[in-house]
Order: sequence, then structure tokens, then C-alpha cells
Amino acid sequence: MAKKEVTAVEAELRTNFGKGAARKLRVLGKIPAVIYGHGTEPVHVSLPAHRIALLLRRANMLLELDIEGAKQLVLVKDVQKDPVKAIIEHIDLVVVRKGEKVQVEVQVHMSGESFAGTIADFDTKTLLLEVEATDIPENVTVSIEGLEDGAQVHAKDVPLPTGAVLISDEDALVVYVHTPRGEDEEEAETEVITAGTPAATPPAA
Repeated sequence: MAKKEVTAVEAELRTNFGKGAARKLRVLGKIPAVIYGHGTEPVHVSLPAHRIALLLRRANMLLELDIEGAKQLVLVKDVQKDPVKAIIEHIDLVVVRKGEKVQVEVQVHMSGESFAGTIADFDTKTLLLEVEATDIPENVTVSIEGLEDGAQVHAKDVPLPTGAVLISDEDALVVYVHTPRGEDEEEAETEVITAGTPAATPPAA
């Protein structure tokens, strides 16, 4: 279960706001962002667009911002993108402290192979966990090795890192194992249904 790394990023304070100022920042290769939390006043900064875009390929990114010499640990809370161009327009960051607990969605991965002839499908791909802000797992892994047709894995069955607490419904279905239906079976079922359908009665003369 890989743990999140704290990544250092340089940030600049910004004093100009609004759509026009945000557009100018993006032209310069920067992204407007706001930092909030712990009862502090919001802090408006700009971040390097290319570096942030690469980092945000991973969920729950923990950043150590260098804001003109001052260090601030933050968690990426929300990313707003242009729906057409898919470019990042704005980022919300929340202040975190070492030892503090946060709730985050963590991806579930499968390992191993289910019984021959079966396939395993996800019903839920993420779980909501409460973990330390500086110890967020990149993912959690559940083994499907040897599971047979009809087997189910629920949230409570997924091994969690030490200190992590499951917030999602413990009975939520995460993975189910089944035997894929072939075309012949589907055609046979269709024939049975058709054969069992009563013929239409012709209208009376």
C-alpha cells in the first residue's frame, strides 16, 4: 500500500483577483489557487501550471508550498477545470498539520487472479478513509486470488493501513466474481422467452 509523498512546490502570493487576472496568470503558465482552513484567512496564491498538472494525476496530493520563504503543508481539496478545454482553472487547497486526521477517497486495487473461467469486477472503486494527513495511502489492495463464481468482497474485507479507519459503509460491495455469460447462453435464453410468449390472437371479423 503505497503512501503519498509530500511534494515541494513554489507558490507566489497574488493580490489581483477576478476572471481577467486569472486569465493573465494562465497565459503566464500559472494557476490561481486559494488556501484555507484552521480558522485562518484565505491566502491567494499562484502555482506553476505544468508541474501541478503532472502532480494532480495522482489523487489526494499533499503539497508543501514555499510561499516566499514560508512553508505551508496543504492538501488538494478541489480542482476546477474548463469543461471544453480540460485545462485547470482554479485549485482549492486546505491547510493540514502533521498528526491531523483527514477523510479522503482512496482507490482500491485488485491483486491475484480469481478461479479459472471467472472474472472479477469492481462495484466500488474507492473507499472513504480517515487517515493522518501526512500518511495518506495512494491505494489499498484486496486479493481476489482463487475466488470462485459468486464470491463477493465488501468494504470491511479490504485490508487497511495501520491507523486508517473505514468511513464508507462496511457492507458496501467492492468486488464481485462471476462467470461471464457466452453468446450461446444468451441466445438460448432469448429462444426460451420467445417460445413461451403466447401468439397474438387475430382480431375478430
